[in-house]
Amino acid sequence: MPLVTIRPGHVQPVHFGHPWVFQQAVLGVQGGALPGDEVRVVDPQGNLLGHGLYSPRSAIAVRLYTRDDRPVDAALLRSRIERAADRRRELELPGPDTSAYRLVHGEGDELPGLIVDVLGDVVAVQLNTVGIKRREGVIFDEIERLLKPRAIVDRTSQGIGKLEGFEPGSGVVRGDVRLDALRFVERGIRYEIPLEVGQKTGFYMDQRELRARVAQLAKGRRVLDAYAFVGSFGLAAARGGASHVVSVDESAIAIETGAVIARQNGLSERMEHRKQDALGAMEEVSREGGVDLVVCDPPKLAPSRAARRDALGAYRRVARSACRATRPGGLLVFCSCSGAVNHDELVRALAMGARDVRMNAFILERHVQAPDHPVPAAFPEGLYLKSVIARVEALG
Repeated sequence: MPLVTIRPGHVQPVHFGHPWVFQQAVLGVQGGALPGDEVRVVDPQGNLLGHGLYSPRSAIAVRLYTRDDRPVDAALLRSRIERAADRRRELELPGPDTSAYRLVHGEGDELPGLIVDVLGDVVAVQLNTVGIKRREGVIFDEIERLLKPRAIVDRTSQGIGKLEGFEPGSGVVRGDVRLDALRFVERGIRYEIPLEVGQKTGFYMDQRELRARVAQLAKGRRVLDAYAFVGSFGLAAARGGASHVVSVDESAIAIETGAVIARQNGLSERMEHRKQDALGAMEEVSREGGVDLVVCDPPKLAPSRAARRDALGAYRRVARSACRATRPGGLLVFCSCSGAVNHDELVRALAMGARDVRMNAFILERHVQAPDHPVPAAFPEGLYLKSVIARVEALG
């Protein structure tokens, strides 16, 4: 089996449980490792650190699966997927009013590179490394055995495929090729999202808990759901008793889909869906005196650590508009899905954005991704989703 040796000074994070070996940490590769091969990882003295899968074209050279001499074989993959399913059952997922959840969350389920989302009777996957791609048959077989889905849909991005050196699958890879939409329920709200609308695997399950909190806070309030996609925060707010909800997104098909979902759930009288730039919408709302609750969940602004500095400036500008759109005394839900930006940095961007418009933001709550998106304690990068709920006041 090929051998990867880690440089002196780079061993400690891996020793304490970090699942990644970066390219700059690699001292040498012996044995002719090919993309996706299983490799043994050792320290400079030759002590075994574990087995992983090799990605020579990625900044992450090896993703570790075991911490001993166990092989990364079909039996290991099957057992890890089954264990992930057991963990979700402990979380009561699926439940009587929720049929959309994350079954496998990469490193959080000791399956780096693999994302598996359940959306009703459909399973969506992302195969984010060449090693996982080479083992897709075992993965699909186990999903079919455990869940018996109507279809398995491959939602691996072209960018990931290009980076890792493989051609991603597209659309339905197992099951009903006539599949046209994802149909599922979250907290009693019925969704039907055409396949061509879906972002990432098709829906953002990671915000489930925060949507529930927004529903609790929304009663009697006027709400703006910025960067809405299909308006799931707005739908939660309307279900929670908001007096009026405006959901905005730049995607015409996403916002049209959201309007259909609202109508199907009897919420359309309380909701308004607009195809509009989120920053423009927030500025427009601010000129009208603001609303009682703003949900601001922008797309990833820092895709890498290299982009972090520019992203912090962008979050400050977004926070500036979001604070202006929130009436004095109102609530702002401010989110970041950028793994390179931590909670404190998000709060700092909010503080600066608020001061730019002569307002103060008081943090009431901090939130992270839903519990079906677990994170190893030794892997802080995995805690990618950060959100705060703040009360926004005019400077006194």
